[in-house]
Amino acid sequence: MPFDSKVPGVTILGKVSAEQATHILTPEALLFLATLHRTFNGTRKALLQKRVLRQQQIDQGILPDFLPETKAIRDDVSWRGAIPAPGMADRRVEITGPVDRKMVINALNSGAATFMADFEDSNSPTFENNLSGLVNMKDAIHQRISYTAPNGKQYNIRKDGKVATLIVRPRGWHLDEKHVLIDGEVTSGSLFDFALYFFHNAKKSVEIGIGPYFYLPKMESHLEARLWNDVFNLSQDYIGMPRGTIRGTCLIETIMAAFEMEEFIYELREHSSGLNCGRWDYIFSVIKKLRQDPKFLLPDRSDVSMTTPFMDAYVRLLIKTCHKRGVHAMGGMAAQIPIKNNEAANKAAMDKVRNDKLREVKAGHDGTWVAHPDLVKIALLIFNEHMPQPNQLHIRRDDVHVTAKDLLNTNVKGGKVTETGIRSNVSVSLMYMEAWLRGAGCVPIHNLMEDAATAEISRSQLWQWAKHQAKTDKGVTVTPQFLLKILDEEVEKLAKEMGEQRFKASKIGQAKKHLAGQITGKDYADFLTTLLYEDIVVYDDVKAKI
Repeated sequence: MPFDSKVPGVTILGKVSAEQATHILTPEALLFLATLHRTFNGTRKALLQKRVLRQQQIDQGILPDFLPETKAIRDDVSWRGAIPAPGMADRRVEITGPVDRKMVINALNSGAATFMADFEDSNSPTFENNLSGLVNMKDAIHQRISYTAPNGKQYNIRKDGKVATLIVRPRGWHLDEKHVLIDGEVTSGSLFDFALYFFHNAKKSVEIGIGPYFYLPKMESHLEARLWNDVFNLSQDYIGMPRGTIRGTCLIETIMAAFEMEEFIYELREHSSGLNCGRWDYIFSVIKKLRQDPKFLLPDRSDVSMTTPFMDAYVRLLIKTCHKRGVHAMGGMAAQIPIKNNEAANKAAMDKVRNDKLREVKAGHDGTWVAHPDLVKIALLIFNEHMPQPNQLHIRRDDVHVTAKDLLNTNVKGGKVTETGIRSNVSVSLMYMEAWLRGAGCVPIHNLMEDAATAEISRSQLWQWAKHQAKTDKGVTVTPQFLLKILDEEVEKLAKEMGEQRFKASKIGQAKKHLAGQITGKDYADFLTTLLYEDIVVYDDVKAKI
């Protein structure tokens, strides 16, 4: 029996448990979601169309630049973002991860200042994952979350009050939630995640001494930030909450956003809690947006570091911009994870984390990201030593002058395309896509915690190299046939490693089919997540059609 929403115009097509119905998909919450959808979905779709039109201009050679029409905003030194909200003044180490129940408890207990619970890049958005994640968020905010593992081990929130401040990252504007129709129209994944978290937890979050805080991903224009601000205002008015209670940190993870950092803060102003260097998605965006131009060909992913010119310029501009406007400049993700049973490899990985965090704190960042609880202590030691105060908002970086040319300088000194790099990209893409199709969005691969962003870099580089017939360091031309041959070989390698039974039960074949269509330099999906999403949509009523 399909779930009855009890709200006119709202149709739920996915399977819903009794707990999810009682705690999340209540008529009141769904009416709120419907209100947001009816008010804002048209604008969302129009802004997504603007992305398409801007990409066409870039393909014609009109490169990204600072906007002349918003110059007055950038030149006006009088305006500021909001003062830090309760629980958000000190964000020196933020742990991130999916909304899995055990992981949520471990992250809240990790000793990090804040925890970004992720419905986006580290979450495979099955309807079950999304709804159970919302249950977990509600239980966390209402301070009743616990978990019993299959082996009987009990997980509970620590009692000493040192629990990380919760920040939720909803899906980006481009993602749909096909299990929910409103007036016959598919709703936005962003609005679905935001609405159901906010409605059930906003007032309680204030009651426990924090507030409804969000990370805002994948934006490409300040107009998209304006849309979030409009959503925030209506939402606060709807439940009788003072405007300015919500906070949103914008992830600067697209090349387009790098040219509009001040405008992003300006649009959110009383709701702004700063900007974050979403470094992996940023590299993906540079490749994606400039992919038709051979001048922007990048070498192996491992050669593109935070000291690469376009990355260094973006970081410096972000710190200067945030501190000029009185908001946090958050650093990026350390993807390394502890390596068991190999002391030398583990030491090398942890040294990379230390060096990365040292570079960030010395540059002026107010905090950083880690992907594993064991890295929290390492990052804390670095930031505690070099940033004894809660943040570095006082460091203005007036010495920084970044031009459009700097942001587009993709020259990588000594960078090469290698067969090792090609095989790594194929392997990471294949293994990540397989896991995502199984419902896992955050996966350890080759001793790194990979999410959708790193898989996006990997498959986009393969496309770019095939498109422009890149040469490897051995003089081999990268062709579609060459890449498809390597794909076959990597699949064979996985088949041997997994064994016949595991391999047959896996989604490798499905992942291979999708990946093969993305690495020839021809077809290019805007996002892997949109390419694969239809494969994980499961309707409770098999006759349901969208």
